[in-house]
Amino acid sequence: MTYKEYPTLEQGSDTWVAARCGILTASQIGKLITPTLKVASNDTSRALTETLVAERLTGQVDFIFPNTDMQRGTLDEPYAREHYAEHYAGDDGPVTELGFATREIGEHKLGASPDALVGSRGGLEIKSRRPKTHVRTIIAGTVPAENLPQIHACMTVFDREWWDYLSYAGGFPAFVKRVYRDDAWRAVIRDALNQFEDNAARMINTYKQTVGDKPVAPRIDHFADEEMSF
Repeated sequence: MTYKEYPTLEQGSDTWVAARCGILTASQIGKLITPTLKVASNDTSRALTETLVAERLTGQVDFIFPNTDMQRGTLDEPYAREHYAEHYAGDDGPVTELGFATREIGEHKLGASPDALVGSRGGLEIKSRRPKTHVRTIIAGTVPAENLPQIHACMTVFDREWWDYLSYAGGFPAFVKRVYRDDAWRAVIRDALNQFEDNAARMINTYKQTVGDKPVAPRIDHFADEEMSF
């Protein structure tokens, strides 16, 4: 399986956005997998497929307005990573940043932007939480189910044995839980990627047959000076 790193990309930059354009990534794949580890076929999975197909057809990514949770996550991430490196990484190895990477799984490509890689065996997923959500996670003592697809997809892309989940909120102890590589998750991620690419190929083919040689409207980027957020 071909693996490619983009070590100099800064997450959120224009070049980072361009590198991810049209590629299914770890942060998105949860929309293609059901809670019972089946490949989803619903409005959510179809909407994601349509979004990435549009990116492939135009080479452009639509601007996403960052809400307060997204902004807090961006601002908190370096503090959370530093806190983890100081108090939780231990002997697992250095905590390093990497902008983006892809891995070809069979005939298709899956991408991921890790919050950190840890040594040669692990990685880190950081979630900056509102206090009430953070307290709920600490009491539950488990990784929220909605975060597991992203974690396992990161392990697949980076071929890591484990990935630490970090729930972070200033003024509280961090919650850290280690998730280990799992064959069932790797299988459903591969199946979801294959199904997505099949659906995308059919959609693109139908689009091109329908559009033909109709003139294309000029693209005007009304948000060119805004920052992208994912």
